[in-house]
Amino acid sequence: AKGGYGWVCTMPNLNPVPDSAEHLKEQLDIIGKDAIINVIPYGAITVGEDGKEIAHLETMAPDVVAFSDDGVGLNDEDLMREAMVRAKKLGKIIVAYNFKGEPVTADDLQATGAMTALLKDAIKPNLIQTLEHTPALVHGGPFANIAHGCNSVKATKMALKLADITITEAGFGADLGAEKFFDIKCRKAGLKPDAVVIVATVRALKYNGGVAKADLANENLEALEKGIVNLEKHMENVQKFGVPVIVTLNSFMTDTEAENEFIRKFCEERNCEFALSEVWEKGGEGGIALAQKVLDTLENKQSNFHPLYEDELSLKEKIEKISTEIYGARGVIYEPAAQKQLAKIESLGFGNLPVCMAKNQYSLSDDAKKLGRPTDFDIHIREVYVNAGAGFVVALTGAVMTMPGLPKVPAANGIDVDENGKITGLF
Repeated sequence: AKGGYGWVCTMPNLNPVPDSAEHLKEQLDIIGKDAIINVIPYGAITVGEDGKEIAHLETMAPDVVAFSDDGVGLNDEDLMREAMVRAKKLGKIIVAYNFKGEPVTADDLQATGAMTALLKDAIKPNLIQTLEHTPALVHGGPFANIAHGCNSVKATKMALKLADITITEAGFGADLGAEKFFDIKCRKAGLKPDAVVIVATVRALKYNGGVAKADLANENLEALEKGIVNLEKHMENVQKFGVPVIVTLNSFMTDTEAENEFIRKFCEERNCEFALSEVWEKGGEGGIALAQKVLDTLENKQSNFHPLYEDELSLKEKIEKISTEIYGARGVIYEPAAQKQLAKIESLGFGNLPVCMAKNQYSLSDDAKKLGRPTDFDIHIREVYVNAGAGFVVALTGAVMTMPGLPKVPAANGIDVDENGKITGLF
């Protein structure tokens, strides 16, 4: 405090734990007596931070900035749902800032009840079936370029209870979806993945090798050799997290045997399993080779999963670690506004959160035109803000827009139902 801080948010790792109004009062009395700056406490989510019983959230809410079990992961989704239904986690979601720079929460706007009502059913994962009548859970679909790119923790944990093997998707490349899956979702939910499948295409690798889109159907081993360094970086990125890697090629009719064999050899020389996926052409049968590779990996290779960075690092250190180790950047350049925003976020007590980088999906850099495996570039951070309810800090890079990019002609324009009740235009 004497070093210049005007506000401090205190975590609930105290004795007694602030899990009720009575216990919180002991802390507030000490603050009122001894504090020489502004001190706002956190309340605990569970009694004693033991993850077994929800604390007295309602009675503490007027006097706390937020709720946390302070590094002790709340891994019981039913308890978390109870906390949300009681609206106190929602009440602490920051929706804006006032002219003094102070957070405005859902509670301040008296929106807690309405938001809880919306989540009452939306929090339940959707069970659907594939065209071959196998079950799948669909719950949440945030874009991995501007958000975390993963489905809900609840859906993943439900699948883990229902099946021997659970497969979940992380969007775009391993620099986006995979990094966020590991560093945000797995960290928050206590998940430890056993294997990773990187999906690539011959066409994308040739494009990264400099081939124009109009010429991607032509065999071009020279361009493939230039562009495959992009895949190599994604393989290296996943290996940084200690998880075994399988590379699969999503087969196109224009791919040649020579191109497929070149990629197979490239992967296997780098200790990555390889399988050709032909599910577009053959359905489930076309995925048997990949499924077998996954099973073999699970049985014969050990996963030593760990996140890329520790919670204790500063937000700048987290941003720089992702930028240099995952993207391959030389360094990070911050706009003055971003510098101030980072300081403000950390002063509000959110410095221990993971970082969600918002970056274009076309390049490892923040410049969509830099294809392949670019070098000697910097990542530019123009804006930073906190998503307090979701539990991460967002850093906007380059010219990325947070409005999802959609096609000029929506797919819905071609969907219809014929006279026999059959849906058309889906494929």
